[in-house]
Amino acid sequence: MERITAWLHEKNPGLQGEIEVDEDLIEARLIDSMDFLEFIDLLEEISDSTIDLQQVTIDDFRTLARVRERFLSGAALADAAASAG
Repeated sequence: MERITAWLHEKNPGLQGEIEVDEDLIEARLIDSMDFLEFIDLLEEISDSTIDLQQVTIDDFRTLARVRERFLSGAALADAAASAG
C-alpha cells in the first residue's frame, strides 16, 4: 500500500497526513479521471496482473481497503513475506 499512498501524495502535493483506508479516494478527488488509467497501471504493476475493466466497477477503486481486497490480496501477502524474509 505504500507505493499507492506515495503515488496519491505525488498526485496531490497539498495533501497532508495519512490517507485512511476507508477514505473515499474519488469523492475526496485524490484520483481524478485524468489519473485513473495511470492508477490502474500502478495497480497492475504492483499486483503483477492485468485488471480487466469489464470485470470491475468504480467502487473497486473507491477506498484503499477495497483496492487492497480486490487487487492486492495476493501481492500484499507476497510483499509481507518478502519483508519478513
